[in-house]
Amino acid sequence: MPRQYPAHPLPGVLALVVRNGCVLMVQRAKNPDRGKWGFPGGLVELGETVAEAALRELREETGIVAEAEGVIDVFEVITRDDDGLVRYHFVLNVVSCRWRAGEPVAADDAAAAGWFAPAAIDDPALPCSVNVGRLARMVLPFPG
Repeated sequence: MPRQYPAHPLPGVLALVVRNGCVLMVQRAKNPDRGKWGFPGGLVELGETVAEAALRELREETGIVAEAEGVIDVFEVITRDDDGLVRYHFVLNVVSCRWRAGEPVAADDAAAAGWFAPAAIDDPALPCSVNVGRLARMVLPFPG
């Protein structure tokens, strides 16, 4: 199934990993959202659970080993082209993950990877994917 102009919504995952008051994020190397920061993730493969997909994508994009704790949010990303046709449609399952081992190294679909504190996520100079701030607030204490 192609990611662009799919015949139906595509199930995806985001791995939301917390460590020492920071969340792990990657800078996207490919569209959609090339150049923006967000949580490691991708599509669920046939025969794979949402938790397994999140942990696999996390390992592939960052080398981090974690334990899935459960789905904490589900949301859709629908992007249309100039003609109004659906170019992308993802149903994203956000999986809370507990860090176990490793330091982030960008690989696969990630151009960069690192740990981000709440102040950095709130900085308007940091280009982030949709819902990053909202999701980070679900797992981290933000000032104010």
